[in-house]
Amino acid sequence: MALPLLAVFAAGSAPATPPLDETTRQLLVEAVEAAAAVDFYHARCRGDQSGRRMENLNKLLVSKLRITVLSVQDDLFPERSYRRTQQRLEDDFVALLLNAGGCASAKDSDLPDSLRDRYDARIEAIHALP
Repeated sequence: MALPLLAVFAAGSAPATPPLDETTRQLLVEAVEAAAAVDFYHARCRGDQSGRRMENLNKLLVSKLRITVLSVQDDLFPERSYRRTQQRLEDDFVALLLNAGGCASAKDSDLPDSLRDRYDARIEAIHALP
């Protein structure tokens, strides 16, 4: 009895995530990259390990698109693995920070503002999605 009932629910259910167009896919990748960069900056240069931007992005993605940051990292990043993606994002940030002259120089530059502006722009774009 349970099996036919399950089949009815499965046959009538819609996909959990609607198909994403290429523009939306790119936006999600950029949003994850931006959130990671701001969180890495705060963790390395300000001692804030909260990961607040990534958490806020995750909440937005779940409520708006029914996907998670981890699924974006697994499915939309070239690495096809959230662990490898997270490692590359951290490596990319370390290179950016070294290019900026380390935390002391980065704090005195426009880097923190540009990271935050990039993140905020992606969040606004996700909010604007239908």
